[in-house]
Amino acid sequence: MLLEMKGITKRFPGVLANDGIDLEVEEGQVHTLLGENGAGKSTLMKILFGLYQQDEGEVLLRGKPLSIGSPSEAIDVGIGMVHQHFMLVPTLTVAENVALGLKSGRGALTDLDAVSKRINEISEAHGLSVDPSVEVWRMAVGERQRVEIIKALYRDATLLVLDEPTAVLTPQEVDDLFVILRRMTDEGRGLIFISHKLHEVMALSDEITVLRNGAVTGHTRPSETSREQLAEMMVGRSVKLVPDRPHVTAGEPRLVIKNLEVKGDRGTMAVEGLNLDVCGGEIVGIAGVSGNGQKELAEAVAGLRRAEGSSHIMLNDVDVAQLDTRKRRDLGLGYVSEERMTDGAIGEFSVSENLILVDHGSEKFTKGKFLDFKAIREQGETLVKKFAVKTPSIDTPVSSLSGGNIQKVILARELTAKPSVMVVAQPTRGVDIGSAEYIHSQLIAQRDVGTATLLISEDLDEVIGLSDRIAVMFEGEIVAIIPSEEAERDKIGLLMAGVFDS
Repeated sequence: MLLEMKGITKRFPGVLANDGIDLEVEEGQVHTLLGENGAGKSTLMKILFGLYQQDEGEVLLRGKPLSIGSPSEAIDVGIGMVHQHFMLVPTLTVAENVALGLKSGRGALTDLDAVSKRINEISEAHGLSVDPSVEVWRMAVGERQRVEIIKALYRDATLLVLDEPTAVLTPQEVDDLFVILRRMTDEGRGLIFISHKLHEVMALSDEITVLRNGAVTGHTRPSETSREQLAEMMVGRSVKLVPDRPHVTAGEPRLVIKNLEVKGDRGTMAVEGLNLDVCGGEIVGIAGVSGNGQKELAEAVAGLRRAEGSSHIMLNDVDVAQLDTRKRRDLGLGYVSEERMTDGAIGEFSVSENLILVDHGSEKFTKGKFLDFKAIREQGETLVKKFAVKTPSIDTPVSSLSGGNIQKVILARELTAKPSVMVVAQPTRGVDIGSAEYIHSQLIAQRDVGTATLLISEDLDEVIGLSDRIAVMFEGEIVAIIPSEEAERDKIGLLMAGVFDS
């Protein structure tokens, strides 16, 4: 047995994060750790990687008790970790990133020629195809993922933890990654795979351990279970993985975007000549790899980023391209930002205060020049109940809630305004499967009452499951619009990667 974690218990003030967890990983095996946010996965892996120390239990590597006090000690014994958010310095080359923190045979100088040679050997052996001399910022997302894996292999990791490794990859990049991971297990390495994408878990795993509320609720294999059963183990109840999307007849266009040009944070064009319309009673999903202009598109429509040149954004037949956010809201726009704690909510404010953030000046919540706190409380209590927000009270600071419940607060506020057009960006990013199911049902309900919804998500399953039409974005442009009945994962994945001739 490569790894044994026995009876691992970890307590924080008021929280039992890990409750007697057992986990075994064999050589040549992919063992998936599955669970909702807060289930205890990250705590368990931080113990393995030396970031936390367990209160009870023991860790054994190849049968020998192991005490790991830091990540460097974990690396020294052959444990590597590929983080969800890449730990790379963009301005450095691949070789320089791999060499960071390593001792050099040239003393204070780094022998990059030797590092590059070893990287080429690892690349060739594992089909990783990475040029050591290229700066990381020039690389595609999938290539950066390979660099992270090379970093671990360069340090001779025999046990590799992969935390949500497919979060920003196209379907084709995911397939390529899985081939690489299988080569690693064929060499006898053990992999711990952390993911919430159940179809990927079923495709890659040899063994699956499910956590809920800090404890193991199931141990199974793909041949013995289904995605629905895994979801039920995670949540404790049956979960609808694909939302019901009854047929509706789309109405007139309510959001019409013409020749949209938007600059990114670096001053270069992130969106160029984009044309798109969204009709009432329709969800149009934007599919694309992160960084292809989706964020800039959403912010331009919402009024948080300036539209350049001769851009037109028609909202219910009014050109709002140069209007402020308040006037856009008055014309029927609702907005759920991907940056929920930056643009969507104020963490220090209470739940009830966040629920009236955009309407605090309305007659409904004021008495003369003063706020009507009784009306605000009543609104908060009503919406918390209606949208199933789990919070100790409406006076609890929003920052104390889970990601899923923060998102519910934002949705409750936006939908209560009865928008005719919704822009929803990354609605379930970082949200557990139960909250995601609820959020999906709310978006479908809006569609059914005639709202025009522009959905932007990096989760291709979410886009396909919710959308009536799918617009694929690549390098700031819409390269294809596909009706839902013609949506094929592989075809969309190729378009997302810039392959248009297949």
